[in-house]
Amino acid sequence: MLNIAVFVSGGGTNLQALIDAQDRGEIKNGKITFVLASNENAYALERAKKAGIPSVVVNRKSYSTKDEYDKAVLQALDGKNIDLIVLAGFLSILGEELVNTYKNRIINIHPSLIPLFCGDGFYGKKVHTAVLNSGMKVTGATAHFVNEITDGGAIILQKAVPIEPGDNEDILQYRVMRQAEWEILPKAVSLFCQGRIKINGNKTERIYHILYIMYKRCTMEIKSLASELNTNSYPGRGIVVGKSADGKKAVIAYFIMGRSFNSRNRIFEPNDRGGIRTKAFDESKMEDPSLIIYNPVLKLDGKTIVTNGDQTDTIYDFMQEGKCYRHALNTREFEPDAPNYTQRISAVLKPNGDYNMSILKSNMGKPQCLRFYFEYPADAGLGHFIHTYKCDGNPIPSYEGEPTPVAVGNDDIDTWTDMIWDNLNEDNKVSLFTRYIDLQTGEEETRIVNKNK
Repeated sequence: MLNIAVFVSGGGTNLQALIDAQDRGEIKNGKITFVLASNENAYALERAKKAGIPSVVVNRKSYSTKDEYDKAVLQALDGKNIDLIVLAGFLSILGEELVNTYKNRIINIHPSLIPLFCGDGFYGKKVHTAVLNSGMKVTGATAHFVNEITDGGAIILQKAVPIEPGDNEDILQYRVMRQAEWEILPKAVSLFCQGRIKINGNKTERIYHILYIMYKRCTMEIKSLASELNTNSYPGRGIVVGKSADGKKAVIAYFIMGRSFNSRNRIFEPNDRGGIRTKAFDESKMEDPSLIIYNPVLKLDGKTIVTNGDQTDTIYDFMQEGKCYRHALNTREFEPDAPNYTQRISAVLKPNGDYNMSILKSNMGKPQCLRFYFEYPADAGLGHFIHTYKCDGNPIPSYEGEPTPVAVGNDDIDTWTDMIWDNLNEDNKVSLFTRYIDLQTGEEETRIVNKNK
């Protein structure tokens, strides 16, 4: 277990993000054992006290030179067996002696996408003022190693954040902290403590692949799920997978709609494999069960499989044999319901919140199968929505493009379930399944809504 010292100067929101991540078990092989503040009025000291972490103040104003301050800081660290220093809103520039003593063992969080808006003079709100004055549409934060050049060390993680109309320095600062700093700093610390980062020259190489520079997140249009539903009278069957805005829960929804009596004569009920199955509401009136009776949701080894057909069982069987969902879907095609050729849509949610989605569809209405696969890292406040039909019609036009990015909030599961159900077309909606999964404990909350009762 590595000992971590966190250096602070002000309110300590990044320190709190690290403490919270540590409490959730997200900082692997590391523990915050010491906090050092550059002034005695830093509220971060109160945060450290509440968390039971020893702290000390080494006031920058008490020392006339950077070198003198360095020696005082090194003296404060003496005997603490510190393996990693994290600068979490620390506004004093470190000197050469301290940087060399802890070479490649100091991580800083900077409120911009380095190499933009960084270096001498760029700190705190000054960064956000410069960003806003530049006319940029995207900003973000960077976790990086510290070397002798201000903000010049090797980059570990970056995350982009959109700039919204009407932003000022305060609004933008908070958004960057909430959406980027509080997320990537604990991740960078955990990667270091697990030995999963190495420095090659002035670059870092992550031993475990992580895709985290998400410019697309900021340039794409994130839709309202409610709006996507209430403006479409017939999306058919739909899957939503994502992560709550607070980053604590994975969220899932699956709904079915129907135009014919046979399609509408259905309900959802729990099955014995951690999910749900469709069932005829009035079995005496069931006409053709081949494409409408199946297991939409199954669980296996902590993974949740959601699909719009019996390919759920195909994916389950292949994964049980140690194969991946792609291998399973390569054996399947779109549904044989010409002329609609309804596409098969699928999702696999992993225990850490990351998820895969897939679409199997006909090639421009021809009996030729096109297969599309998408992989998404869990991103707080973001989900993806895929449904079978673009809209109502005859034949019904298939959904087009990749899964639609949709916003996910912090609503409780009942509020979220009601939002989806209430925005589905009243005439065509049939059944809805929703589930929240606590990403720390694995505990689940599930709701089933059936129009037929």
